[in-house]
Amino acid sequence: MKNIPTLVFATNNQHKIDEVSKILNNQFDIKTLKEIGCNEDIPETQPTIEGNALQKARYIFEKYGVDCFSEDTGLEVNVLGGAPGVLSARYAGEHGNAEKNMLKLLENLEGKTDRSAHFKTIIALIIGGKEYLFEGICEGNIRTEQSGGGGFGYDPIFEPVGYNQTFGELPSELKNKISHRAKATNLLRDFLLK
Repeated sequence: MKNIPTLVFATNNQHKIDEVSKILNNQFDIKTLKEIGCNEDIPETQPTIEGNALQKARYIFEKYGVDCFSEDTGLEVNVLGGAPGVLSARYAGEHGNAEKNMLKLLENLEGKTDRSAHFKTIIALIIGGKEYLFEGICEGNIRTEQSGGGGFGYDPIFEPVGYNQTFGELPSELKNKISHRAKATNLLRDFLLK
């Protein structure tokens, strides 16, 4: 096993930091953007989830010269041609307004029988100047109404395949084993520990 590096997680989203830290089980020294003195908004202007993840990691690596990783996640609904996708966090216009995003999605799915969707997470790692991508996908369906107060984002309307509860209802310990972010983070962990 190689030495466990210090890595910066390029996000200001405390929910994501908590979720990833739990999955990594303190096996890595994870620093937040605040801990390295980065308080600016990192641009996310790429047309794909992969592009945004890389853009954020490159920004931190180029500006701060530290090994880092970032992630970008999107909810892709099949009948909507993959929307909201890369625009998931700002689907209803205002960045990060989960309630408005969910309401818009439910409105756009009214009358649709195919409610299949998946969450996709891409983690971009830059370590030693080299770039790596890790993908996690969780298949599921969009409920017709919100259920559960746990999680964040679209969790109260996303029911993963094989379960009859939404991510908003499932215990966080279980979500952290089956989610898209868990799958991508486990690939990151396995890579770092090999």
